[in-house]
Amino acid sequence: MIPISPRKLSMNHSRRVLLPFSLLLISFLVYTVLHSHSFTSSKLYSLASATSSVSLFLSLSPSANASISHDLRSLTLRPHLAGTPGAASTASFVLSRLRRAGLETFSRRYSPLLSFPSHSSLSLHHANGSLITPLSLSEPADPNQILVPPYHAYSPSGEALAPAVYANLGREEDFETLERLGVRVNDCVVLVRKGGGYRGGVVARAAERGAKAVLISGGPDGGVERGTVILGGPGDPLTPGWGAIGSVTGSGDVERLELAAEEVRRRFPTIPSMPVAAVTAAEILRTIGGAPLPPEWKEGLVETGAGVGPGPTLVNFTYTEERKVAEIQDVFGMIRGREEPDRYIVLGNHRDAWTYGAVDPHSGTATLLDIARRFGVMLRSGWRPRRTIILCSWDAEEFGMIGSTEWVEENLDNLHSKAVAYLNVDCAVQGVGFNAAATPQLDKLLIDITKKVNDPDVEGKTVYDTWVSATGGISIERLARADSDFTGFLHHAGIPSLDMYYGNEFAGYHTALDSFGWMETKGDPLFHRHLAIAEIWGLFAIRLADDLILPFDYQSYASQLEDYVHALRDFLDEKLSLEPIHAAIMDLHNAANYAFTEGQKLELQQILGDDAILRIRTLNDRLMLAERSFLQEEGLDGRHWFKHLLYSPPEDYESKLSFFTSIADALSRSKRSKGREEQFAIQRQIWLVTRAIRRVGQVLRGDVLLGTE
Repeated sequence: MIPISPRKLSMNHSRRVLLPFSLLLISFLVYTVLHSHSFTSSKLYSLASATSSVSLFLSLSPSANASISHDLRSLTLRPHLAGTPGAASTASFVLSRLRRAGLETFSRRYSPLLSFPSHSSLSLHHANGSLITPLSLSEPADPNQILVPPYHAYSPSGEALAPAVYANLGREEDFETLERLGVRVNDCVVLVRKGGGYRGGVVARAAERGAKAVLISGGPDGGVERGTVILGGPGDPLTPGWGAIGSVTGSGDVERLELAAEEVRRRFPTIPSMPVAAVTAAEILRTIGGAPLPPEWKEGLVETGAGVGPGPTLVNFTYTEERKVAEIQDVFGMIRGREEPDRYIVLGNHRDAWTYGAVDPHSGTATLLDIARRFGVMLRSGWRPRRTIILCSWDAEEFGMIGSTEWVEENLDNLHSKAVAYLNVDCAVQGVGFNAAATPQLDKLLIDITKKVNDPDVEGKTVYDTWVSATGGISIERLARADSDFTGFLHHAGIPSLDMYYGNEFAGYHTALDSFGWMETKGDPLFHRHLAIAEIWGLFAIRLADDLILPFDYQSYASQLEDYVHALRDFLDEKLSLEPIHAAIMDLHNAANYAFTEGQKLELQQILGDDAILRIRTLNDRLMLAERSFLQEEGLDGRHWFKHLLYSPPEDYESKLSFFTSIADALSRSKRSKGREEQFAIQRQIWLVTRAIRRVGQVLRGDVLLGTE
């Protein structure tokens, strides 16, 4: 890799910041010339279209659950892990469905570094090293071993012959409990049960304490949870920040970092890990002595009479990983906008699965295909959206959101200047109860749409009604996590984003139990929850694509930031001032009200026939671009790929703060080394967030130059 001087890097950053705005200026001029003569008729079309397209979309719901069921069955017939031969058939299936719907289709291939298991073994031994018994690493729920064996992607090769220590869920508090009991995990194999948060974080915590390996137990249902343990963010480890567009066999066709590069090595755990069946974990657990298990650690265990360890028996664990550059394929269906083809509404779902993928991800895939089918019918009836709609089927999400991240990185400048919003659905249905997470300017639109969709489980009620009833009010999560394909769009590109699903948890997650049979008999037998997600998802796209003024509410955003400031006070030293952020939020309130009032006036003028084409376009672009102002161009300290100061995931996997990420990171670091410098670092992040909030206000008001006469 050729080193880049700081000066050159700064120039590149400046170009990236300026390019979207240059493109916007050019687009204004072109747009005005090409469309001003027909704006009167298009205004009338938009008014009628905004209502009629919603009604037309909903009118296509009868029997949609049957087509969703049919597609889900077809998608889940056989395994199709990314980078394996089975992945090609699902790509072809999705592509054919999008073409059948009448959408313009295309695909994009990437060649990232993927990780597969080559060899593994596990056995119990006496203290003198003699064999007690070999242990199974297979999945009881997959007796015919049709699927890829349970493993952790990007776990390094390694071996350990060491005493076992049981660490409950592998959280920070669990390791602290062991320390209070006088138990150290260094030079031991750590056994935990799933449920301690991101598995990569569990492995990293054990490694920090000197463990030799980690085994993560599955549930009592016979399923064993596969998954990635990659660290430091999403995307191809060898092409951080740019698309892995080269071929698998080509050399020199794309810049790739060396595996030995420090930036790459930081992405992988330093010790091997493996998921194991609950019965295998129980065999190990019953041989562990030492202090008795704390009572609260016994929940969910088959074997509860054991100790926490270490030993006295030894666990012999070996794992050999195969890392290779493999081809993946993203698939797209597109409907070009009638008036604003250069403004994109992006819907996405990933297509790869660890096993059969009925829940994760194909409950979402089948739902996306139903939306494509409806859009096709609407196109044939004469509808065409005002703005462009892009339906995306991502590959290699399970390895770390690779397909979506590579596409975002490759198209970053285009997306910065043209993407209105990203609407994600991963596991559309995994149980009962509607859940949503979004950036706050989308809250009001989400609420409005759920009031129009019938609840799938309670007759005579809307999704909104049961949502409020179940949560005691509207509960919209924020997206301060990097566990699905919205992460590239929001955390790296600053694009307003939504994620939604039915059900809180699915016991068969990433196991052989994630099958069509489970969905048909237990998950959603009538496929009515799938139907509800299709309606919400589709209506969201239509409103964003067809509304004359983008339905973004930054008043909600400002109110949410106020709540964050109040919560943040509990975590800060009283000497640190939050007054700068508070003042910036008050300014954002004023700017949000200004933009809202301007939108109301423009809509009224539009009805009266006033030619407001440029002002409408300008206001929409301000609403679209405001979220980008929360980006820190050089990225967060120590984690440069993550750029969103508010909603990037915290560096500490167990952070109690899910907002103001840069401040949360500084707080976490201050706990490890308290002093004046750490306090200065926290105050610096407070000022960075303050300036970001002020930038959002400036964008919403349309400030061009700031100064005094």
